[in-house]
Amino acid sequence: MVPLAIHEFKTHNLLRCSVDDMGMDVESIRKDFPILDRKLPNGKQLVYFDNAATSQKPQCVIDAMSEYYSEYNSNAHRANHTLADEATTALEGARKSISSFFGTSPEQMVYTSGATEAINLVSYGWARENLSSGDVIVLTEMEHHADIVPWQQLSKEKGVEVRYVPIDTDSFTLDMDAFEVAVSGASLVCVVHTSNVLGIRNPIERIVELSHSQGARVLLDCAQGAPHERISFDQSGVDFMAISAHKMGGPTGIGCLLVKRDAMEQMTPFMTGGSMIKTVSVEGSTFQEGHAMLETGTPRIAEAIGWGAAVEWLDRHDMKEIHSHINRIASWTAEQISEIDGITVYGDPTRGDSSGAVSFLHDSIQSQDLALLLDEGGFAVRTGHHCAQPLMDALGVPSTNRASFWLYNTMDEAEAFVEHLRYVVDRFSDK
Repeated sequence: MVPLAIHEFKTHNLLRCSVDDMGMDVESIRKDFPILDRKLPNGKQLVYFDNAATSQKPQCVIDAMSEYYSEYNSNAHRANHTLADEATTALEGARKSISSFFGTSPEQMVYTSGATEAINLVSYGWARENLSSGDVIVLTEMEHHADIVPWQQLSKEKGVEVRYVPIDTDSFTLDMDAFEVAVSGASLVCVVHTSNVLGIRNPIERIVELSHSQGARVLLDCAQGAPHERISFDQSGVDFMAISAHKMGGPTGIGCLLVKRDAMEQMTPFMTGGSMIKTVSVEGSTFQEGHAMLETGTPRIAEAIGWGAAVEWLDRHDMKEIHSHINRIASWTAEQISEIDGITVYGDPTRGDSSGAVSFLHDSIQSQDLALLLDEGGFAVRTGHHCAQPLMDALGVPSTNRASFWLYNTMDEAEAFVEHLRYVVDRFSDK
């Protein structure tokens, strides 16, 4: 049986209507994303289900970056001519918009290349200055490699102890009993807000409470959480928060680290050079204070402007409606594909706090092959270990396929995806 095209799935079942008609004009939203009209080389309509890797960009983000390059391209914080003033104003205006979106002040925000650099900034700028042999860092099995490797390197260099909190492989949630044991005597707790593989949101509020009761600072990786939940840095109580722009409608190459004031006072420069200095002489150098000390070299001006446009665009939408929309599509998709022979779903996308990531694996079709067969139908999904090999080890699999949804995805797309997956499995699986 050949799968039907997307337009042939214009059904009017109750579930589809409840998704697309709950206060969100999804068709209008889709018009803001030019790439969604793309046809692939084989003539298939693109269905983009790889949002946990990177989201698509609304036209306003593309326009804002293009306008900078075409109308006032100049280096910020470097000169007094008109273009430089306009670039500086735009760069710092974006900082205000982004920090406000995350419920904090511009002074607490450090521009980085993304969440990976933000985590490394904590490792090099805070931990190496404040931790020593015998201190304890707590991680979890569900961390992205960006929140594992820096701490392994620090352990080699400084002799700090790294503890890993396991997941409960039945519920796919963090083992909080084990966390309560691991956090005893810890100096730093590093935890992902939402798993990029499982879509599970960790109990951040409880984690922060337990960590601070032990005197430990908390680093929260919000790369996956930020596109799905309105997160307030100040209200969260965490000490450090790492964020990437490109998963929430912004461009690649830009992110930030949000830092509590008292923690920032304990930090030293991660990189040195221009901008972050007060004075330089042949005898030595003195440094700026606060976030200015931690940003060196030519700023990511166009990227920051694009991110500022993205958060202003997102701010026009209700994040709770967005989350509900995504969660309903993911829940339905997970329930449908779990009924396909040979398919196992990892995680629980039916949870109310799931981010919309649906990880799955077929028992006889290799994940890479399955991804290519899905691409033949126009469906873009992620394949591999998702930069989370310790989690793959805990799950007992080498890799998974992952469909991940965002606000512009529709139930029509999900229905077509499930039908195509059924077709692929029926045709290519070992029976």
